[in-house]
Amino acid sequence: MLVPGITSSIEDLRQILDLQQKNLKQNLSAGEMMEQGFVTLEHTLTILEEMHRIAPSIVVKDEGKVIGYALTETKECRKLMPDLEPMFALFDSLTWKNRPITSYSYYVMGQICIAKECRGKGVFGLLYEQHRRVYQPVFDLFLTEISTSNLRSLRAHEKTGFKIIHTHRDEVDEWNVVGWDWGQFDNLAM
Repeated sequence: MLVPGITSSIEDLRQILDLQQKNLKQNLSAGEMMEQGFVTLEHTLTILEEMHRIAPSIVVKDEGKVIGYALTETKECRKLMPDLEPMFALFDSLTWKNRPITSYSYYVMGQICIAKECRGKGVFGLLYEQHRRVYQPVFDLFLTEISTSNLRSLRAHEKTGFKIIHTHRDEVDEWNVVGWDWGQFDNLAM
């Protein structure tokens, strides 16, 4: 049975890291990346523990095992990983609906990943629905960046209700910055 929730133990964080390793871009073939998607950034247990202390991430478990996660990164997380600072600085320079993003209470989904054997079973929708349940009372806007070459992820986020705000290139890849206005949560496809 699929159960959405928040990270609640060191074991949850270890399972996130294990799932992350299996889906890192550098650990997959080009065909796997095109067909299944991928994650780009690698975290440590120490960083995940600090992120969890600030704002727990969302997980979906099956029989007690983490089979999907969506990392929660508030503005305070920008100092935890130097690789995140350019993303947050970019977000600070953008607008959403003719207002500076900095005028909104927002946070970032830092990475989403689902175990290969569990894809296509509604886990993606459960992760985002749980994000909305937990964080909508606190935040107006939910942002993330997606590699433009990660077509599976782009389609899934669009289906959920995310809209492209900005596209840019850095030394790693070309990215779409996408936002989900909590007022549009009815678009969530489960």
